[in-house]
Amino acid sequence: MQDGTFEEMQIIELKMHSVLEYTWGKDRVRFELYPEEGGCHLVLIEKIREITDHTPKDLAGWHVCLDVISALLDGRTLDRKDEWRAQYEKYVQRIGEVGK
Repeated sequence: MQDGTFEEMQIIELKMHSVLEYTWGKDRVRFELYPEEGGCHLVLIEKIREITDHTPKDLAGWHVCLDVISALLDGRTLDRKDEWRAQYEKYVQRIGEVGK
């Protein structure tokens, strides 16, 4: 993590060049790659067992990670901190709506 701490993660499934699934606390994160002409299609799945106060932070983080990958592939840069704050606020609102 950026603060020097670390999370212990257990790899649940690994298929070279196609699947990586691991534990993320009580949750699971899965990346899947599917070949396409000129590259591949990336699918990110997070299986969330329980919504907590930290959930919108994680979701905003994943959102920005995917945006950064897209920007890098397009030769652009992205202000991660500003983008994270904007996405975080949206996820706080969306999670609040789900809880109603």
